[in-house]
Amino acid sequence: MIKNTEINTPFSVQNLVRKTILNMKSYSSARDEFKEFETNMVFLDANENPFSNGFNRYPDPQQKLLKTLLAKQKKVSLNQILLGNGSDEVLDSLFRAFCEPNHDNVITLPPTYGMYGVLADINAIENREILLTKDFEPNVECILKNVSKNTKIIFLCSPNNPTGNSFSDESILYLLRNFNGLVVLDEAYIDFSSKGSWLSELDDFPNLVIIQTLSKAYGLAGLRVGILYASEEIISVLNKIKPPYNLNTSSQDIALKKLTQNTLTAQVKKIISERESVVKSLQRIEFIKQIFPSDANFILIKVDDATLRYNQLIQAGIVVRNRSNQPLCENCLRITIGTKEENSQLITTLKSL
Repeated sequence: MIKNTEINTPFSVQNLVRKTILNMKSYSSARDEFKEFETNMVFLDANENPFSNGFNRYPDPQQKLLKTLLAKQKKVSLNQILLGNGSDEVLDSLFRAFCEPNHDNVITLPPTYGMYGVLADINAIENREILLTKDFEPNVECILKNVSKNTKIIFLCSPNNPTGNSFSDESILYLLRNFNGLVVLDEAYIDFSSKGSWLSELDDFPNLVIIQTLSKAYGLAGLRVGILYASEEIISVLNKIKPPYNLNTSSQDIALKKLTQNTLTAQVKKIISERESVVKSLQRIEFIKQIFPSDANFILIKVDDATLRYNQLIQAGIVVRNRSNQPLCENCLRITIGTKEENSQLITTLKSL
């Protein structure tokens, strides 16, 4: 049973942010100084090539149109959104804004998304790894025992990659209430989950940061559009260090069009239906020892020999992911849900091995 405790001191972004970031003056681009660049003006301020080709002008540095639509759809404030060149850029911005190199630390929960640890190494931040439980849940008591005064961020991936499960609301809530730093909830796969997003709780927890993406359910992995939702105060800090034109014109325009289309619900429904069908088929294959519950667009399975089965699938022209190098994932393969035809080819191949 988790015993709730109270935070001794109130959460403060000002106390958490790096002093150099707090005191710095951010770069102001030409398009930051004159914001109405979509109006019919003669623009001689940004040293651009004047001959129009659709890309000769710099993109909107604050992505106002895209943020406005997201704010409306997600029911958050425009000033609670940061957009980046993929989720990796917005995740990196958290390290650079809040973690002092060679001094602070973060906590990650393996097996999980590998970029958290990579970004910690790049930014010279200690990564304290606390394994998930055997049921792939956060060990909240152990997490908080490993928190020090220099622990700035706890990363939670839910639904989790590579395990596919969603963390319990109780565990997430406990960490939000008992950790006086940032709790980053990575919801890259939330659209495939039976659980709702924590976006509705954003105003109640000033230390909550939510990461989402257009790469998975929206089918825009090639555009590289990552989204960070947080309090206006946190977003203000992150905007200070954001590269001025980090999201290109094409990414903004195509993402805007995609978000106005009604394809998300139907495609997600098809993927979930295919996921359930694939699970049923996998249950009849003898060398598959366990199929883990999934709230994502992939399935983690335990087999007799992951390396053998991975190589056999490669030879048959099918690429999956061998996750045996991850803690708690010995002899495990991660299989993305494809089209109906691709999934049928997978099952036929597995049955023939």
